[in-house]
Amino acid sequence: MSIELYRDEHHACLMFTDLGEEDGHAVQSNQFLVIDHGAGAIIDPGGNRAFNELFLSLSRFFPPQNLQYIVASHADPDIIASLDRWMTSTRSKLVISRIWERFAPHFAKVGKTEDRVIGVPDAGGRLPLGRGHLWLLPAHFMHSEGNFHFWDPVSRILFTGDLGASLVSGAEAAKPVRELAPHLPAMEGFHRRYMVSNKILRLWARMARQLDIRMIVPQHGAPIEGRRAIADFIDWIESLMCGVDLFDDRAYQLPTMAIDPRDHRTQPALRAVA
Repeated sequence: MSIELYRDEHHACLMFTDLGEEDGHAVQSNQFLVIDHGAGAIIDPGGNRAFNELFLSLSRFFPPQNLQYIVASHADPDIIASLDRWMTSTRSKLVISRIWERFAPHFAKVGKTEDRVIGVPDAGGRLPLGRGHLWLLPAHFMHSEGNFHFWDPVSRILFTGDLGASLVSGAEAAKPVRELAPHLPAMEGFHRRYMVSNKILRLWARMARQLDIRMIVPQHGAPIEGRRAIADFIDWIESLMCGVDLFDDRAYQLPTMAIDPRDHRTQPALRAVA
């Protein structure tokens, strides 16, 4: 299912929420297409599960031969495990952090990414697209070491990768959130584990408040829309303790539990007999 986040005569942003989740074994993921004056970029195209449906859906709106970029927030498999197939079926270039520039080719056959990877410096940049630019904003350690968010100044949409993610179904992800508080239970556990530290979140919040954001759209779950909900989200993130803030020496102990490979349960390990 495609969702139109924005459209005018020359510019469009589309979101796909339910590709490749039919058996419930993989986390729900969103994919995005941004078009400006006939040039296109896919943001976080996903894994092999999503490729066929995404390619067909994209073709209904936009000729794949005009796809200029595959833009990746980071190098997780739910972001670019389908890279080989995109490199084969289009002439697009991969845009990804310099940190992952030499790791991403592991997702493709030898030679497929040669001269087709644009490594982004830590400070980010403005990527030409059509007659405008897609802004690549530093978002390091949220949760990846080399991580970027993507600001579309035309639609005023901020694509935030794992930040803002909620663990919901594809159907629920299609419905924008306009009141943050009832949505927090679907977000809090994920953010406390996947975001690295409150220091990073505070730095991001300071940067994000400089943008006139109409919608925050994560790679998992529902968009956050409206000034109040967006302001509440930034305030919540700014004060959230997470990641290394929550760890101490209790998290780094030699294991005492055995994992049963049949039912995946854990139980106390038997002591070795002398």
